[in-house]
Amino acid sequence: MKKLFLLFLIAAIGLSVSSVVAGQSGRRKPPAAVPAPSPTPEEKPVEPASKTADTKVLTVTAEKGEDYSCTDDGTLAHLVNDGVNTGLQAKEVDTRAEILARPEPKYTEEARRRGVQGVVILKLLLGAEGKIERIRVARILPFGLTESAIRAACAVKFKPALKEGVQVDQWVDMEYGFSLAKSSVYGP
Repeated sequence: MKKLFLLFLIAAIGLSVSSVVAGQSGRRKPPAAVPAPSPTPEEKPVEPASKTADTKVLTVTAEKGEDYSCTDDGTLAHLVNDGVNTGLQAKEVDTRAEILARPEPKYTEEARRRGVQGVVILKLLLGAEGKIERIRVARILPFGLTESAIRAACAVKFKPALKEGVQVDQWVDMEYGFSLAKSSVYGP
């Protein structure tokens, strides 16, 4: 029985191979006409495009323990951790810095789609001149939420801390919570 089955299998394979080979007629397509070369266009000098129109914004991915600074165009600038810690802690100043405005960060579409929730913790160095000097990342969240929190922190408005009547730099902790229940497709 096995021999009969093997003979049948070999015959079937032989028929299929012969039908493929016999199906080829041997005719070839006529060679395609070679198009005549077109004259080369004159090269025109390329004018430099504006920097904001065509350049892609390099995105910085925030990492825990790293320092960043705010920029005017909304991008993040990574600062080399040079050991600079000129700011004072809240217990070292006479009058603590006062937060006047604290914008909420935007929920990124990718984080919303993946259901990411949690808290980003940042340490802000509030400068004596009234601007954010440094932002240090203490706790991160993925899919752009940490970067969104840093951008929101860059927009914080505050009144500088005082020590002996002089405005000084002060470190403050900021927590930014991300909850799907509070997020909206249309808002932050």
